[in-house]
Amino acid sequence: MTSFQSQLGEGDGDDPDPDPIAEELARSQRSISIAEFFEKNKQMLGFDSGAKALVTAIKEAVDNALDATEEAGILPDIYVEIEEVGDYYRLTIEDNGPGITKEQVPKVFGKLLYGSRFHAREQSRGQQGIGISAAVLYSQLTSGKPAKITSKTNNGSDAQYFELTIDTDTNEPEIDVEEGASWERPHGTRIELEMEGNMRARQQLHDYIKYTAVVNPHARIEFHEPKESFKFERATDDLPPETEEIRPHPHGVELGTLLKMLDATDSYSVTGFMQGEFTRVGQKTATSVADNLRDRHFGREAAWSAPQANEDTDIRAAVTAAVSNKGAEATKTLATNVAESVEDAGRVAHSEVVTLVDEHAEAVGEEYDKTFGETVRENAVEAAWGEITSNRRSDLYELVDEATTSRKDDAVVEAMARRLADKFDDQEDQRNRVTRDELREFVDRAADMTIERDDASFGETARENVVEAVWSQSVRVPDEVPNVKSVAEDRDTAARLLEAMRETDILSPPTDCLAPISEELVYAGLEKEYEADFYASATRDAEVHGGDPFVVEAGIAYGGDLDAGGSVDVLRFANRVPLVYQRGACATVDVVKNINWRNYGLDQPGGSGMPNGPAVLMIHVASTNVPFTSESKDAVANIPEIEDEIELALREAARELKSYLNKRRSMEKRRRKQNVIADILPEMAGKLSEVTGREPLDIDDSLARIMNNVLIERSVEDGTVELTVHNHGDTNVAPEITEIVSSNPGDHDDATVVEMDGEWFLKWSPTVAAGDSETLAYDIDGDADFDVSVEGIEAEKLTINA
Repeated sequence: MTSFQSQLGEGDGDDPDPDPIAEELARSQRSISIAEFFEKNKQMLGFDSGAKALVTAIKEAVDNALDATEEAGILPDIYVEIEEVGDYYRLTIEDNGPGITKEQVPKVFGKLLYGSRFHAREQSRGQQGIGISAAVLYSQLTSGKPAKITSKTNNGSDAQYFELTIDTDTNEPEIDVEEGASWERPHGTRIELEMEGNMRARQQLHDYIKYTAVVNPHARIEFHEPKESFKFERATDDLPPETEEIRPHPHGVELGTLLKMLDATDSYSVTGFMQGEFTRVGQKTATSVADNLRDRHFGREAAWSAPQANEDTDIRAAVTAAVSNKGAEATKTLATNVAESVEDAGRVAHSEVVTLVDEHAEAVGEEYDKTFGETVRENAVEAAWGEITSNRRSDLYELVDEATTSRKDDAVVEAMARRLADKFDDQEDQRNRVTRDELREFVDRAADMTIERDDASFGETARENVVEAVWSQSVRVPDEVPNVKSVAEDRDTAARLLEAMRETDILSPPTDCLAPISEELVYAGLEKEYEADFYASATRDAEVHGGDPFVVEAGIAYGGDLDAGGSVDVLRFANRVPLVYQRGACATVDVVKNINWRNYGLDQPGGSGMPNGPAVLMIHVASTNVPFTSESKDAVANIPEIEDEIELALREAARELKSYLNKRRSMEKRRRKQNVIADILPEMAGKLSEVTGREPLDIDDSLARIMNNVLIERSVEDGTVELTVHNHGDTNVAPEITEIVSSNPGDHDDATVVEMDGEWFLKWSPTVAAGDSETLAYDIDGDADFDVSVEGIEAEKLTINA
């Protein structure tokens, strides 16, 4: 068989006929619709198996329901049902949201990449406009049946009922049925889908529903499947904070996006563009960005010290010689004024000399009725600048000497200064303008030559110090920065603007576009779902990636009934949505594996990888645009900025775990010590009593003193009950003491008294200083039974003799 490649170059090069192979290939090429693409790549949307397909379809519908209800300010009521229907499963998802208008229903459910949230910079569960329409597509591909949608808006009219499929060639909805319908709900949306599937992912499905309820306590969710049913009641009537759309943040924009924004803006100036297109940018910040762009685009002008009287320079004479035909007195006055101003300035750059000459030329011209034209002024500037720059070496010697260590001898410093001065002397631009990068090149070349010829050392730190010393003495140029149109037309200038934006200090993006779970609810959610001994949570401040702000939250539950055998459980959430698949591909899990958990008290074989229990780790990423690894939204992508925040949030919560475990170990050690003393002390007290003939010691009091415990004793005499709190420790204590007594103690000013089922509860909250005691007293009539409980003091630091 002859290959096409073997025939390349054959034939007459002058043959005008086009290559028949290329023509045939061209005829076979055509564009494809997004629906047609996903028809052949269902796995990219999370429909790669029958088990996962059910979870993904329900997830997309529930996410849409939660977004719609929250945006409308409605507390969500969501109904989910899975039924076996012959060879297929029927999914029904119903909500009480605002409904969808008749015109929009076919597009929302029958067109991929159609949605209202893709361009909005505010947190939402749905982002691309793919999810629910992808479920419709999978349904029609596997069962051949249309999606059935009922939607009703709150306008008093009947509901609208549709049966539709997606035309994969055009990515447009095909409506089979469109009619009015009666529906008991005042407003809402209902979708029914029949599809191939199986219930092998039952646990993931249950986890999704359960954890959705956990992080959305304002929602009521009812769930039915062939074997089980669940109902999660609303835990709060408070909706999540309402989010507001924001503009992108300057620190997260990439070059391609910046170029697109520059092309689209109506702003003329860079400062106007910054204020109009970005969040957290006011006049002051926009000016700072423009100044940084000016430094990168034009560079700065090196400023040199004015010549001293003892130096072999004379600005007056040089300016006088350069100015002609203006009269001796006018010329002398101009030269004198310029020289004195330069000397007064101490250190000047070229643009500053231009300004000084212009100002004095105007003043002297008015005084002597002379006109100092542009050429005369240029000559005066050139003459003065030549004198100022005639001895750069001594100037640079001082800067290099201050910037480097005292271990460099004078000869080395002088050589470095001389060679650096030569670089400025050799510049084509006599104004001595340099960007910071160019200045670094000057310093590197001078340092390399000094190392080579003077057998000296100039390391990275010394070089950077010299660059900083010269740069900080340089002057920002007065030139106007390029306008927006010029920046947009030149990719290099746009790149400089991007660098200027990133190096400018700008406030973190506002968080009113985000609705994180909150530190309190993360804690409460873990406490509600897990019987543990310890809980901790952390919510980080907002950061930015790709112009989009994000917040990372983390929580830890430890001990109690949690499984101690095997790895910890990791709960992953993005925009309040549980992530139940692709755990190994998720950045959250990668970060967990890279932390040394042994530093925080968890077992971690080898010092890396997933730590062992008993613990649960929870991670939530809230963003206006969560970077997922694929359209199925199962895993968070490995974005360095997000990974850093995940690590910081986990470490913040882990530090609390470490403190808890250290304290627990300390208490356990104290308990063992106390038990040993408690075993030995009675024998010692008995022996001592036998030898001395005295009454036996009070063991509890002695134990409390030895262990520096808080001792609580009760005494009853003539109807008066006294509880005495002795603080033998070295810090103040403020316990809550509750005495339960079977006889009425009457009312008390210093205690809260509550009667319940024939018993009286007296509650005190005293503060007892270290080494002090406090007595709590009350009266009873007759005999009584007593019981005391104490909160606010660890059991290991408390001794009760009552």
